[in-house]
Amino acid sequence: MSIQVVLLPVFVLIALTFGLFFWMGSRRIASIRRGETRIKDIALGQQNWPPHATQIANAFHNQLELPVLYYVVTIFALLTRNADYMFVLMAWVFVASRLVHAYIFVTSNHVPNRFTAYVVGAVILLLIWVILAARVLSVL
Repeated sequence: MSIQVVLLPVFVLIALTFGLFFWMGSRRIASIRRGETRIKDIALGQQNWPPHATQIANAFHNQLELPVLYYVVTIFALLTRNADYMFVLMAWVFVASRLVHAYIFVTSNHVPNRFTAYVVGAVILLLIWVILAARVLSVL
């Protein structure tokens, strides 16, 4: 697989993360400007943002958790030359699950659907790691 094909899902996930970051920031700034949120009420990290701003923030923060393992496994797969068709296919499934998860988070926030999207991504990511580990360790 070419490096571009392997990294395209990474770039999509990074775009999602930055998109949520800027959306979160704009919603928070708008909330302060409208007087819904006072700076002193959030200065120490208190959760005094309006609900939709909090939903977006939670979706953003979630992109800084499980996806870190995806970024690392992508680096390892490239370094060990194990980023093949199966890896890329599974990477796209993982990224699609993150997109669905974020979409649910910032819209309906229906927890059972959000949880399903999360679990699909987590299981796919676990499988990616298991496959990579099996391939790398079988060489030893």
